[in-house]
Amino acid sequence: MTDLDFLSVADLEIQALRDVLDRAAAVKKAPRAVRGRLDDMKVGLFFEKPSTRTRVSSEVAIEDLGAHPVVLKADEVGLGKREAVEDVARVLDRYLDVLAFRVFHHSDLEVLADYAAAPVINLLSDLEHPCQALADLMTIAEHRPLQDTVLAYVGDGNNVAHSLMLAGAMTGMQIRVATPEGYGPHDDFVRLARRLGSAGGGTVEALHDPAAAVKDADVVYTDVWASMGQESETATRHELFADFQVSLSLFDTAASDAIFLHCLPAHRGEEVVHAVMEHDRSRVFDQAENRMHAFKALLLYLTAL
Repeated sequence: MTDLDFLSVADLEIQALRDVLDRAAAVKKAPRAVRGRLDDMKVGLFFEKPSTRTRVSSEVAIEDLGAHPVVLKADEVGLGKREAVEDVARVLDRYLDVLAFRVFHHSDLEVLADYAAAPVINLLSDLEHPCQALADLMTIAEHRPLQDTVLAYVGDGNNVAHSLMLAGAMTGMQIRVATPEGYGPHDDFVRLARRLGSAGGGTVEALHDPAAAVKDADVVYTDVWASMGQESETATRHELFADFQVSLSLFDTAASDAIFLHCLPAHRGEEVVHAVMEHDRSRVFDQAENRMHAFKALLLYLTAL
């Protein structure tokens, strides 16, 4: 067992990221080759936020690898409320081989990692969605080499955008993030992504013009305009983000073989139109499937198997 954690894409070295992506592709091609590899291990899955893809993909991945998933609900654990985060970490560490947490506050993950010897995986936090980024890059790699691929992310500069910037820059991609003024990615993530990308030619541009971002791009990506916990901002965001919808006309300005990605759930008619979701170059459901394969590869990496 390693003492590695996966709170951020940047927790992986560049070669390790490439190795995980290669392993994910191999696992997808030959799933039986890794069946039972984590026999008798126990993986905790904690969900402070509701989940469809993360819950099912991770639980199925764990079962397929021969491990036992232990699903924990927020109201059962009371993370930071009924019990201190550091106490939860130390207790679960006595029972489980890997801790995977989907939380509101990234700081809770950092405390868990500090107090648990087992690997801690970020299933989603307010700052990053690194497991999603693994599936995203895996999906893009099925379409074209990652090096020099131009990805246009249009919408809210949120946790998904942060992880995409890091992972994309680390693998030599050209990332363009187009957001309304005041809704861009955090400056710290932009700086980190640019630094990580400097060795391999990866770049990051933060823009406010969706047309400039999408023009001739190889990949067009979007996410919901208001994430869980931002429901009170929905009406305001709909007004501010109206020009950032991925319409068919906007998608048509991308490269002729460009693919469309969305981490789901999608609000059709808001951040993306139905015609783009159902486009013959939409890879949204390949992307959703790849969450499972990528999670298997990550578990194998973190447990050194």
